Amino acid sequence: MASIFSKIVAGEIPCHKVAEDEKHLAFLDISPLVMGHVLVIPKKEVDYIFDMDDESYLDLQAFVKKVASGLKKAIPCERIGITVMGLEVPHTHVHLIPFTSIDDMNFSRPKLKLSAEQLDDIAQKISTEMAL
Repeated sequence: MASIFSKIVAGEIPCHKVAEDEKHLAFLDISPLVMGHVLVIPKKEVDYIFDMDDESYLDLQAFVKKVASGLKKAIPCERIGITVMGLEVPHTHVHLIPFTSIDDMNFSRPKLKLSAEQLDDIAQKISTEMAL
């Protein structure tokens, strides 16, 4: 059975897309820790990031870096944090989290509840910064 992220890649489930190329997709987390929390995935489903072949892994990291650059310009923060956990969805994904304090990256804290309109606005801001 395909993961929820593979269903997003296939267009079966909508997302708030931030960036995309032929191998990767970046979209907003719908239960974000902070405004601008982005998930970056390879389109090819691989459960564990370190099971990726070297070329795919390096391509993913290069795409993550591009997304982080646009995210940093779009969302006021000190830095963009990166986390890879992968227990909740069996599809490699990288969390990019704008943060000003270490607590902004605490996954046990309550998640934000944002409307689809708010998520669309944030995704558009990030996408616009990436295009510049």
